[in-house]
Amino acid sequence: MSEDKLSLAKRELTGKKVKSLREQGLIPSVIFGGKGEPILAQSEYVATEKVLLNAGYHSPIDLDIDGKKQMALVKTVHTDPVKRTILNVEFQAISADQVVEATTPIEIVNFEASDANKAHLTLLQVMEEIDVKAKPADLPESIIVDASGLKTVEDGITIADLKLPKGVELADKELDPELAVANVYDPAQEAAEREAEAEADKAAEEARAAEAEAAAAAPAEEKAE
Repeated sequence: MSEDKLSLAKRELTGKKVKSLREQGLIPSVIFGGKGEPILAQSEYVATEKVLLNAGYHSPIDLDIDGKKQMALVKTVHTDPVKRTILNVEFQAISADQVVEATTPIEIVNFEASDANKAHLTLLQVMEEIDVKAKPADLPESIIVDASGLKTVEDGITIADLKLPKGVELADKELDPELAVANVYDPAQEAAEREAEAEADKAAEEARAAEAEAAAAAPAEEKAE
């Protein structure tokens, strides 16, 4: 059983007619992967939004479709590009004993206790989530990485540093173990390097302008002679 539950009703409206559902505060959805054809459904906006925010793409949801129970994962959420409101949802039907893929957040903790932080270095997380495989009950809410051991700009966090819970594995086994999840950098040094580059660009531009001015003056001097 999942902690996230959502009640839906089957719907008849399709195509442009679903606009009227949204006007009534309902979200149209489709459940793929069950026995038979995909199920067209609808659910109350606020309740759906709450469940989606909590479950994300990594936690199973117990759907109640007109009294019929179905476990599912969120497959796709379509939103309005301007209003950012939910337009429709696609669910992937799953079973409790089925190994499924899910996108799981990577959570880095304890950087504030590291020597790197004490040296005023900064941690930049470049990979926020990763796809994993597991049975629904084993899917983690997040992959937690302890960053307290980071010391210098030579350090970082890679795929190899991810400790997966029992029963969980990476969906892509071909991922490079050395692929960066987070890097340590020195903001003061980078600021100095950017300033030096800006000064070098300015000097180069001034040199080009001086050359152009000299080239323009040369014909006039030759004519005067």
